[in-house]
Amino acid sequence: MQQGESSPLIDVVLPVYNGAATIAESVESLLQQTATRLRVLVVDDGSTDATPEILAALAKQDPRVVVLTKPNGGIVEALNHGLSHVTAPFTGRQDADDISSPDRFARQLAAFEADPGLVAISGSCIHIDAAGRETGTRYAIPDPDAADDRAFPAAEPYLLHPFLMVRSDAFAAVHGYRYVLHSEDTDLYWRLRETGRLKNLPDSLGKMRLHATSISNASLQNGRIMAIHSQLAAISARRRAEGRVDLAFPRTALAEYRAAPDLEAMLAIASRQLDQAERDYLRSAAAVKLLELASGRMYEIDDADCAFVRKVYASLSPAQLGGHSVANWAYRTTVKRLLNQRRFSQLRALLDLGVLCRALRLRLAGARNDVSAKSA
Repeated sequence: MQQGESSPLIDVVLPVYNGAATIAESVESLLQQTATRLRVLVVDDGSTDATPEILAALAKQDPRVVVLTKPNGGIVEALNHGLSHVTAPFTGRQDADDISSPDRFARQLAAFEADPGLVAISGSCIHIDAAGRETGTRYAIPDPDAADDRAFPAAEPYLLHPFLMVRSDAFAAVHGYRYVLHSEDTDLYWRLRETGRLKNLPDSLGKMRLHATSISNASLQNGRIMAIHSQLAAISARRRAEGRVDLAFPRTALAEYRAAPDLEAMLAIASRQLDQAERDYLRSAAAVKLLELASGRMYEIDDADCAFVRKVYASLSPAQLGGHSVANWAYRTTVKRLLNQRRFSQLRALLDLGVLCRALRLRLAGARNDVSAKSA
């Protein structure tokens, strides 16, 4: 794809709310791309710090920076507002505290040119802390082709959201983002997957900042909401594949979820649209997903959730708790972490020796089967 000085080839949608500490560096990383035919559509979602002044200065220095200002309405509303201004054939994404490598867009455009059936692409990244120091860890990229909405919990067709690029006509075809709370990106990928191929590049596309104030890390409450809605996104995909009426995701539901005291209460809210089989799946899959999420986040599950998860695990089938399953790994990992951190109250609420022994037996059986397969 030839670069020139004509209309933009890429419109980058970058939402920001009170991002004064990082927004300049983030925008500059986009302006320094080797693929220069781009616009940066910065959606200022009602910032109350110095963000507006910083953005005004950036726009004055480079006309490719377009500032879109709106009252605070949250990430989904901000993203869709940005999408409504897209005119370029490709839409890029970036968050206000992340940094793109200079050749990020050039590599992504080359991948699109090589594969006409590709509709969305992302890749790996290097992790940095709140101060911008590299942590020494990298994002482990999944294979979107391995997605399975019937897995337990659902295997998502995940692309790293801050470094996403999508064909703009595909974005338009799926009508942008929905209010799948704290899982709007996962829901987007299930829907994009219905229009074409998704791909993750193996190499780093930039630096992603890890900090305690991000939505995914901020609180156990957010973790519960994410655990539930990541699985609702898969149920929604399953319904569409079966030609059934899709789920609705009203924006107003967030307040109700935030008022719920624990995971079990949130599941009661989420289950209203579901049939009995879907309710049973969501109850178990969300419990496992919460353990999986908590293993890599900056919050910890509480006594009430531990007691609920214990009940769920006592009802899991051998197939669901199989030796290589997410459920098996998540339970063993959580027990070990709570023990190491001396969180004895949560451990007492979670630990069922019968479940733990069953998980260990299934794990050992899986390991023996692996050895036998390699020897055959």
